Amino acid sequence: MKEQALGFIGAGNMAGSLIGGLISDGYPPENISVSDVDAAKLNDLATRFGVQTFEDNKAVVARSQTVLLAVKPQVLEQVVRDIAAPVRERAPLIISIAAGVREAAIDGWLGGGASIVRCMPNTPALVQTGATALHANERVSTDHKSLAEAIVRAVGIAVWVDREELLDLVTALSGSGPAYFFLFMEAMENAAAEMGLDEATARLLTQQTALGAARIAIESEDGPADLRKRVTSPGGTTERAVEVFENGGLRSLVFDAMKAANARAAELSKQLGG
Repeated sequence: MKEQALGFIGAGNMAGSLIGGLISDGYPPENISVSDVDAAKLNDLATRFGVQTFEDNKAVVARSQTVLLAVKPQVLEQVVRDIAAPVRERAPLIISIAAGVREAAIDGWLGGGASIVRCMPNTPALVQTGATALHANERVSTDHKSLAEAIVRAVGIAVWVDREELLDLVTALSGSGPAYFFLFMEAMENAAAEMGLDEATARLLTQQTALGAARIAIESEDGPADLRKRVTSPGGTTERAVEVFENGGLRSLVFDAMKAANARAAELSKQLGG
């Protein structure tokens, strides 16, 4: 895998995170090339990681066995159409992290017949704790799937879904999910501050509690329901708080929120050519 020439089109934060994770895992920087219209971003990646940089996307395709599309969904069509000829000539594996753009649309812009993997990463990938779901079209080989998974595992965990439309649900879950947790943390901080704690203390305690709860959940073989019961003593303070959440309809509110996010992800996919 580390002998593969890997090209990134787009030098934004997610590309930088993936490149940093790959190099930390021992991927040779000389086997990574990056293109972008922003010379400052290219210079930053070249300085930090020693990768090859180009302002021409076609130059990256010409030297890559795998091409990772890391541009905004709104400009993806233009970018893909521009590299269609060298992609047809070299037939690299195409990996897209552009949210909402379907494999069929990308394949059509390329002229058809491409091997495409779509990924839905989330923002914690920027700190090497990402959760990424992947889907491959029918032309992607087992070796290519292993390569795509290894790339995204450089910044966290990776899971495959068997139907592309499930990536919309993944968007609603792990893609948008960090914002849900931030909102809950914000509410906890504000409540503690209103009840007497200074803001700095409320924030620190909230952050560490969130970190600790997540770590317990990750390291435990038990599910969240069992973990919750384990820390909820009968007649205690936690039980009283949980009762308020349950009586307030927290579960149905979360379901409705995720359903709305899932529907919006599907709408955006259609708008972006999906």
